[in-house]
Amino acid sequence: MQLTSPAFANGGQIPRRYTCDGDDVSPPLQWSEAPAQTRSFALICRDPDAPSGMWYHWAAFDIAPDSVALPEHCPPRCETMRQARTDFGKTGYGGPCPPQSHGRHHYHFTLYALDADRLAVAAGADCRAVETALGNHILATAELVGLYAR
Repeated sequence: MQLTSPAFANGGQIPRRYTCDGDDVSPPLQWSEAPAQTRSFALICRDPDAPSGMWYHWAAFDIAPDSVALPEHCPPRCETMRQARTDFGKTGYGGPCPPQSHGRHHYHFTLYALDADRLAVAAGADCRAVETALGNHILATAELVGLYAR
C-alpha cells in the first residue's frame, strides 16, 4: 500500500499551511494498492519527537473501503469518517506545533487497511483508544513522514 500527499514528499517539509503557524488544516492525502479485502481505513498522525513522548495529532477512522484520499481541511465533524480527540484536547486534526527552537520533528501519517467495517471506539475517545482498537484488524499499512521545525 502507498500513502502520498500532493502537499509534501515523504521525508519533506510540511508546508506552514498545515501547521499551528499557518491555517492548521489537514493536508490532502492519497493512497493506492490497498488489499482487496479491506473493509475500512484508519489514519493516525503521531510525533515521536515531542518533549513529553509520543504526541498524537490526528486519528481518522471508519473511512469507507472505496476511499482513496482525504481532502485538504477535513472538518472535525465529517459524515464520511469518525475522528478522535488529539493530545491538544480537541477532535479532528491538530497540525505540527513543536516547541520553539526544539529542532525538527518527524510527523508520521500512518494509514491502516482494516478487516472491520467499524472500530469499537466510543464517541469522544482519544487517538490512543483508536490505536488500541486497531488490534488484529490490520491488513496492511503505509506511512508518510513529514518534517517541521519552529
